[in-house]
Amino acid sequence: MDFQDFKDRIPKLKKIVLPGEEAHHKLVPGNRREEMKNLDINSLKPNKAGVMAVFYPNNFGKTHLVLILRKTYKGVHSNQIGFPGGRVEPEDENLEQTALRETEEEVGIPRNNIEVIRELTRLYIPPSNFWVQPYLGLLEKTPTLIPQESEVERILEVDLDHFLDHSNFVNQELSTSYSKKMVVPAFKLNEQIVWGATGMMLSEIREIFRKSF
Repeated sequence: MDFQDFKDRIPKLKKIVLPGEEAHHKLVPGNRREEMKNLDINSLKPNKAGVMAVFYPNNFGKTHLVLILRKTYKGVHSNQIGFPGGRVEPEDENLEQTALRETEEEVGIPRNNIEVIRELTRLYIPPSNFWVQPYLGLLEKTPTLIPQESEVERILEVDLDHFLDHSNFVNQELSTSYSKKMVVPAFKLNEQIVWGATGMMLSEIREIFRKSF
């Protein structure tokens, strides 16, 4: 999709009612659905985080999205695909500022250059006990993306049309730190399997884009 065409659709995008859990559930592994029912998240005292889904033009004027492949480390999200973002720090005024700061740190996009389009639906991540607030962001110019050496293994630039193509919605067998050989719904983007919390957030983005496009 041409970037100008994408920008022209933003006013409608801002007004669409978020599908929330209905969209999230399309990417929830079957064994997780029962776990999430009647969960009192506040009682778990979750950590808070903000992430940013940034859309921008590439060098040919086509709309792209930034994702990152995280470094391998001792943690539940090791070597997984995600959005730029992270934990709230004391200097952050709010979660939007968290998402902007972390995006600048992880992929090198200056926070002042990103126009925040809207919030998405907050999502709880049980394995890490994080409550994550996602945002949609717009960048007017092609960025020079610089991966944060300590956090980011690789940056993925995903073409919007590729993301919206239904053939890239798949079921994939995976082994994780808490389950072996489970089949999960996922997106296959740039030859990478994107599932779990990031897949759930992408599912909501895909739903509202389909309604506005």
